[in-house]
Amino acid sequence: ERGITIKAQAVRIYYQHGSGQQYQLNLIDTPGHVDFSYEVSRSLAACEGALLVVDATQGIQAQTLTNMYLALENNLEIIPVINKIDLPASEPDRISTELQQAFGFKESDMLFVSAKVGSGVKNVLDAIVDRIPSPNADITQPLQALIFDSMYNSYKGAVAYVRVFQGSIKTRDRIKMMASAATTEAMEIGVFNPHPTEIHELFAGEVGYIATGLKNVSDCGVGDTITKEFNEARESLPGYVPLKPMVFAGIYPSDGESFMELREALEKLSLNDSALVYENEMSIALGPGFRCGFLGLLHMDVVQERLEREYKLALLATSPSVSYRVSLADGGQISVDNPSNLPAVQEIEQIQEPWLNLRVITPSKYIGPVMELLNTRRGEYILMEYLQYGVNASNSISGYNEGRVLIEYGIPLSEVLFDFYDQLKSISQGYASMDYSITGYRPSKLVRLDILVNQKPVDALSLIVHRDKAYQNGKALVERLKEIIPRQLFEVPIQAAVGSRIIARQTIKALRKNVLAKCYGGDVTRKRKLLEKQAEGKKRMKRVGNVEIPQEAF
Repeated sequence: ERGITIKAQAVRIYYQHGSGQQYQLNLIDTPGHVDFSYEVSRSLAACEGALLVVDATQGIQAQTLTNMYLALENNLEIIPVINKIDLPASEPDRISTELQQAFGFKESDMLFVSAKVGSGVKNVLDAIVDRIPSPNADITQPLQALIFDSMYNSYKGAVAYVRVFQGSIKTRDRIKMMASAATTEAMEIGVFNPHPTEIHELFAGEVGYIATGLKNVSDCGVGDTITKEFNEARESLPGYVPLKPMVFAGIYPSDGESFMELREALEKLSLNDSALVYENEMSIALGPGFRCGFLGLLHMDVVQERLEREYKLALLATSPSVSYRVSLADGGQISVDNPSNLPAVQEIEQIQEPWLNLRVITPSKYIGPVMELLNTRRGEYILMEYLQYGVNASNSISGYNEGRVLIEYGIPLSEVLFDFYDQLKSISQGYASMDYSITGYRPSKLVRLDILVNQKPVDALSLIVHRDKAYQNGKALVERLKEIIPRQLFEVPIQAAVGSRIIARQTIKALRKNVLAKCYGGDVTRKRKLLEKQAEGKKRMKRVGNVEIPQEAF
């Protein structure tokens, strides 16, 4: 619905080649967005080759570079495909030149396709058969099947999506997971055509699924190797290096009663999305929940949406933060991904935050605004490179291709979390694309910004921010909270504090009940007495009253 792929999808097709021979092709469609590079790396490890699909109107994007290097690391045969050539704004020749210059392809390697109208598709299928080597597999060897994805089915248990490298497997064979040592029986074996279709046996070189019946989802992890229980393979296949989560947020059920349902949903979802990590967390303001780790903001957004849609949960997510390394005065070092866990200022020697190497590809006319945005986010310039190769800009149909530029900056991850991608798209009218990789940690002047409502700190609203930005962030937060928190019968101060110092404040005025309505005539002291009694009551209420913070505040 957003025009992006968020999950790798496998399919098997049969294709009649020009030579008259029929071939079985096993394909995986992967996401391209940087937050899902884990899906791409897992898929590449299970394949012999890859199609590099580039948009004929947009050209090389930042994630194209990253995914291309991933494929080269896996020694895959790469077929460049230029798609959407039917659009009036397409410039296939310019994009072809760009790909040849950037990656060293030959002109004869290029395939020009319009998937929409179907032109050039036969050439792509012929190229897969001609250029990509067939699997190097031996059916007589002990079974070795790599789990590249998995899902949970309430009737069949954990269902492993596998690529069989050696040997074969039939329904009812006893199987063993080599990493978790769990044993079970293969309840059902099938292939994707594109819907799961049951078959009797899977052979080396083929791709399909195995319904394991395992109810404990952690027994069937992605990257594990399946072998037979009584004829084990000598060694497991090289799995995947688990990616470290970069963005952390608290996820809580809207009502405390759904806590167990949320835990089960996270267990099942983490089987299908192994980049998701979570642990129990208790918040004073929100009750029991989970601290979840994600690969990026889009990943967090998708996980939250899937939990709400697929598992019918009403959820509340706290503001995202990153993982900081804190060096303590006593010589120790701890990792902090929740602002409320940051030690007191006097105990801290130094705080280090994660830095990115950020690559932005943009049309050259937007260089100024893009660099200004990067500089305001504490970015450090590394390099700038033009990607336009000998093409006259006046020939450009869309007016967008006056030359494209790759800009590389070092930037803190925390600065990319909030609004950065939206601002980048808006200043470049949607043409800029970005991609990043983590380069390490650097020391920085960071402080914890606490929010106090009615002089009580609210742990779920705390943030870790750069000292120079503490005032503007605190001011913006208290102003926003003033609009969201409903008025009470007493005055409610909302304060932003760094340590013991208040840096911003807003006050929600009290609702005033007219106690003089029943008082008519008589001495003025009667009115004063009623007003003093009201003031006394409000003082007491402010001392003992609790302010209910609505969910949208978090």
